[in-house]
Order: sequence, then C-alpha cells, then structure tokens
Amino acid sequence: MKNKILVTGGAGYIGSHTCIALHEAGYDIVVYDNLSNSSPEAIKRVSTLIDQPIEFIEGDIRDAESLKQVFTAHHFFGVIHFAGLKAVGESVAKPLMYYNNNVSGTITLLEVMSEYDVKNLVFSSSATVYGDPENLPINEESPRSCTNPYGQSKLAVEHILEDLAKSDDRWNLIALRYFNPVGAHPSGQIGEDPNDIPNNLMPYISQVAVGKLKQLSIFGNDYPTVDGTGVRDFIHVTDLAQGHVAALNYLEQQTSPEKSCLDTASTKQTSSKSSSVGFLPINLGTGKGTSVLELISAFSDVSGQAIPYQFTARRAGDIASCYASANKAKSSLGWQAKLPITDMCQDTWRWQSMNPNGYNIS
Repeated sequence: MKNKILVTGGAGYIGSHTCIALHEAGYDIVVYDNLSNSSPEAIKRVSTLIDQPIEFIEGDIRDAESLKQVFTAHHFFGVIHFAGLKAVGESVAKPLMYYNNNVSGTITLLEVMSEYDVKNLVFSSSATVYGDPENLPINEESPRSCTNPYGQSKLAVEHILEDLAKSDDRWNLIALRYFNPVGAHPSGQIGEDPNDIPNNLMPYISQVAVGKLKQLSIFGNDYPTVDGTGVRDFIHVTDLAQGHVAALNYLEQQTSPEKSCLDTASTKQTSSKSSSVGFLPINLGTGKGTSVLELISAFSDVSGQAIPYQFTARRAGDIASCYASANKAKSSLGWQAKLPITDMCQDTWRWQSMNPNGYNIS
C-alpha cells in the first residue's frame, strides 16, 4: 500500500468514484462524510467493487473534535477535500449555509491538519471561480470572479490556500478546478444521486429518460453559442477521479524525503531537498465544449429514449460558454481526459436504468 489518505466527502458523487481510483492506485483510504448529500449505500457499493471494506467515519468537517479523533487514530500523508455543498441555485437562496459549510468547514479542516502536521491537500475547486470568462479556452491564469455564492465559496477557499502557502512553505496545496463532471462507474453500481430534483443537467436528462421526470427545462436558448443553448466542458467522472490520483502522485514526487545522488565527477554524495508545491491550481476538463442540445441528442441516441424539453428564461448566475485549457494538467500531472461524450452518456444511462431511484433501494 502507498500512503494513507483522508477523503472528506468520500461518499459523494465524485468522492466515491475517486475512492475506487485511489484503491486501484494502491492508496489506503479513510472516508469522512456527514452524509448530508450522500448515501452510506455508496460506500457499501464501493467496498463491493474493490472487494475490501472501507473505513468510514460519519462526521462533519466543521467539527474540530471529531476531526482530531480521526487524525489521532491515523497517520495521513494528505487529504483529498471533497466535502462541500455544491448547488448553484441553492447557494443563491441560502448563501450563509454555503459560506458556513464550504469556507468555515475548510478552515477547521486546515487548522486540524496543521495541528497534526499534515500539510498535503488536494482541494475540490470548480471552474465557477472563473465567473463569466473573458476568453476561451480558460487557463489557470484567467481572471477569477464569481457569479454566485457557491462559486464565491470555492474562490474564498482558494484565496485561503494561497495565503496559507505564502505563510508556510511546508504546505503543498493543489486546487483542482473541475469543469462539468458527468457519467458513472462502468459497472452501473455507483453514480450521481441528487437529493430531490437534480440541479445539474446530466442527471436531469437521465431522470427524464427513465420516466422519473416529465420533461427537461432548458434555461435560455438565446446565448451566443452554436445553437443558442449554454456550452459546457463535460468530463467523465472516472477521468476526473484519475486526475486526483495524478495530483497525489505529483505531491508524493515533489515532497519525497531528501534524496542522495552520486556526483560522478567527484564521487561525492550530494543531497537535494524536496521542493515545496505551494499553491498550485490546475484545470480538469476535456478542452471541448458541448451545448445543452448536443448533450440531449447524444443521450437520446445512446439510450434510445426521447428527451422532451422546453425552453425557459435564463437562470440567474448562468453564463454562455465555459470550457477548459487542460494543458497544465497534462504537463504538470501527466493527466488528460480520455472518455468522449458517448461514454459519458452510456455510463450515465446504465447507472440510471439500473438504479431508477438512485441509492434508495427500499
């Protein structure tokens, strides 16, 4: 086994898929999740898929004493921090809840990490930190500004991580800026299972296809895009999971203990200290944009189901187009997305048709 990793929010959509990828890469994992927007069934299924029980601790990242118990019981190399609320619309209606959970919770986590001298973190950030982009594709140096409290909470954490890295060069902090995760594990056993009506496009499409919802509402058809609907960079969740493994591998390489190397000219041993990563933001996306109507068409072709939809007014906080430059992920982490839109749709449909009610199996 490689190093031990704490995965906060590991029972969630991206977290559960990443747990599988981490296990396959040889990491030992402990999952910490308050189950506010996830299900213990996901952890059971991940355990079945990897044929090994997962140590799961139910707890909240805002609970310092609970976190301290976890850090006392385990020696972690680092933390992958998924735990957070993520619905844009809900964040507009309940901004304090988002700042309390996403920002205050992260501060508490960082304080406990510092106390236990665990200073390697991979943070689940978001392309929403770029707001309405001035240029496309979006690279990591693009201006950051947000159009909703969810994005503001992610950006606030990024600023905290930047300041932390400046204050102490022992911190190694990677912020992975996701674009639009979709898809499911190819087994169909785990996938996206939103509470109530989905906030994201793909699960809404799949629930219409399976007959759970009547029709899809498309927010705006007058954007300056290929067909008037919003354009996003959709990335398969299993590709995204591999991005986290690549980030951890990078941290291991950069923070390895002092290495000895032989100076062949003088036959003397010289040592070179490991370098500090500091704060490193990296986009995880495909670099390609797909419109809402294009995604609907692709899903309909894969599933064989008609997807009825209606156009409605634009939604507050939405932007016309957003897709990544993923060059930095390739050059720094050796990672790039591999799976196309058809695979994203096929795996989503398999998950949805096998689990029409998500993890609610009663």
